[in-house]
Amino acid sequence: MSEPRASQRPAHLLAALLAGAGVLHFARPKPFDALVPKELPGDRRTWTYASGVAELTVAAGIALPRTRRLGGLAAALLFVGVFPGNVKMALDYQRRGRPARDRAVAWLRLPMQWPLVNWALTVRDRA
Repeated sequence: MSEPRASQRPAHLLAALLAGAGVLHFARPKPFDALVPKELPGDRRTWTYASGVAELTVAAGIALPRTRRLGGLAAALLFVGVFPGNVKMALDYQRRGRPARDRAVAWLRLPMQWPLVNWALTVRDRA
């Protein structure tokens, strides 16, 4: 017996969020390039595209019931993995004197990573 439609909604929403973010890495890569720490080897654009592919792959893993458990775990790991880039963005905005609204949004994004990790793990556990 398949799971009720309502119980699939968190997984579908998470897959859509990740797919949208993955597409943005290709449609508008420049903002993502700025998140890549300079300590990483190679070209920033390559890292931007690779992370876009990772987000699209994880989204597909969550969207498919057969791979949802693994996809949920991969999403949690992905959210933890991109956290340093979000910290870098907040610090860069502060140093460069970006408008107060932009700085506030950048700093407020940081604690939002943990609910995303929790969401991904919940999707994994309900798969």
